[in-house]
Amino acid sequence: MAECLNTIADTCYIDANKTTRGCGFSSKNVKKGVVMKCPFCQHAESSVVDSRLTSEEESIRRRRECSKCKQRFTTYERAEDYEITVIKRDGTSQPFSREKILKGLLLACEKRPVKQEQIETVAARVESSLRRTNKDEVKSGKIGQLVMAELAQLDDVAYVRFTSVHKKFKDAQQFVDAIKTLRKLEKLPEDSREIAGNF
Repeated sequence: MAECLNTIADTCYIDANKTTRGCGFSSKNVKKGVVMKCPFCQHAESSVVDSRLTSEEESIRRRRECSKCKQRFTTYERAEDYEITVIKRDGTSQPFSREKILKGLLLACEKRPVKQEQIETVAARVESSLRRTNKDEVKSGKIGQLVMAELAQLDDVAYVRFTSVHKKFKDAQQFVDAIKTLRKLEKLPEDSREIAGNF
């Protein structure tokens, strides 16, 4: 993980898809010992070639070009929000993490015809839904319901995969029930899917 000088976000990191999360770091603001290197050649300087708002209009997506190897990669810049605490099934708590949602989505969508940008959008929509409630605590089950509602629109297989892990399926009948619920969700208006998905 590389630290960032951008005042909007404290840290950023680069994932396997050469995408940085959390900031729109500018190499002009580098100070000794604090840099964000190119994920391809590790060079410390890059320039912005394109900037645009994400579909949720809550972050800025920037395409950057390394000044040395000329490879391009993506960074995201978004304002710091209040911290949300997630209450787990066993009663313990942990800070909300968009990256954890992304990890679950990536596993569910593995080898499926789903683009990285679509996965990013789902994670952003889930976080946006949580923040609109203005609550600083949320149960993990609520997050799971939001993700399932989004995946029901995105990909059937990814929906069943995620649901089987979230609900801890133990037998084949639960998979059958999940598919039945999916078919019901597909027929409902978007704003009704989260409630119906809580089977």
